[in-house]
Amino acid sequence: MASLGAGGVIYLTPLVFHQIQLSATQIGQGLATAAFAGTLSRVITGCLLDKGKKSSLIIKWAAFIAIAADLFLLFAQGYKSYALGQILLGAAAGLYWPSVEITIPSNCGQLPSSKGFALARSADAIGTSIGAFLGSLMALLNAIRLIYITDAVCMFIVLFLLYKNKIRSNKVEQLNTNNNAHFSKSKDLIEKKYKWLIELIPIILLSLLATGIFSLLQSALPLDLVIGGTSRPRLSEGWSGIILALQLLLLVIFQWPVGRWLSIHKTSFGLIISISNFCIGCLLLGLSSMWSQGIILVLLAQFPLAFALAAFLPTATESVIQITPINHRGIAMALFSQCFAISALIAPVLAGQVIDRQGNSIQIWVTMSFFCALFLPVPLLIKNRPRNN
Repeated sequence: MASLGAGGVIYLTPLVFHQIQLSATQIGQGLATAAFAGTLSRVITGCLLDKGKKSSLIIKWAAFIAIAADLFLLFAQGYKSYALGQILLGAAAGLYWPSVEITIPSNCGQLPSSKGFALARSADAIGTSIGAFLGSLMALLNAIRLIYITDAVCMFIVLFLLYKNKIRSNKVEQLNTNNNAHFSKSKDLIEKKYKWLIELIPIILLSLLATGIFSLLQSALPLDLVIGGTSRPRLSEGWSGIILALQLLLLVIFQWPVGRWLSIHKTSFGLIISISNFCIGCLLLGLSSMWSQGIILVLLAQFPLAFALAAFLPTATESVIQITPINHRGIAMALFSQCFAISALIAPVLAGQVIDRQGNSIQIWVTMSFFCALFLPVPLLIKNRPRNN
């Protein structure tokens, strides 16, 4: 339900404010303010979770803040109200994602956490694709701002579900005391206590790259489609939304089988598969700009991009779980989730400036394809180990 509401908001908000004549730079700056708010709230959330605060309570806070954000964005007619709505939206996301991620392993029962993450990502994909598709229909009917009403309704449903159903909270509070006492007994173990931070660096670097592309697909691609390329003609907001919905539909189709397939392989293997497909997808988007029939390449690019997302999201999350001691998973999930915030802080602003300056996005996609090729060896630095719980 959370992803269903977010699907239309995330992918179609740039189109909403493109209609009221905000520049690509202003739209990118608004998305960056959301990312900055999310950066702060993620750190706070990670600390609260490691101190034993119930994740279900934090998710409720996130839902209320998201509803407030929807109301601001629904009636926004200028940059200031748009930016304020984005700040609230970012704060809600920063509360929500670490809380949901850390809850998954505690509610898997006998199911391996890797499959639990694949199942959760499948739910995200289904919800997001439905939300984006409904948003696209609203755009075709010239009622695109209904995406914010849809999101608010979904947040009320989330609150109702949390009220009716108890989710098992993270196990951190049960182990903090014992673990902290254990680490304080020996100076030799102090280094081990923080070793997980060093081991997280490769996955954090890959996550910054992958989430950067993810952020560009949400912010730069919609604008790329409606503005057009050097030779590729522009599309209407409605048809642009349909193409974005196609990518999400493919993600729904790929997510569970890909996630389940990769759950029996090393996480490094899944990450290599993901980065390789990101490389191909971004290159196709870049090349599409230079061809009058480039929309064909845009459509083809949706397949490797959806496959890359399906491979990356559960694999990267499981990798963080494997590396991190259980009493530090709250802050570890906050750091991992922070990659989404940092990427959303930087990527939309830079992309907006490039689009405003050059009038197309070819440089953006070719650059990201190059970085994917450069980062292909990084997954080999990630240590694979059994789960620590």
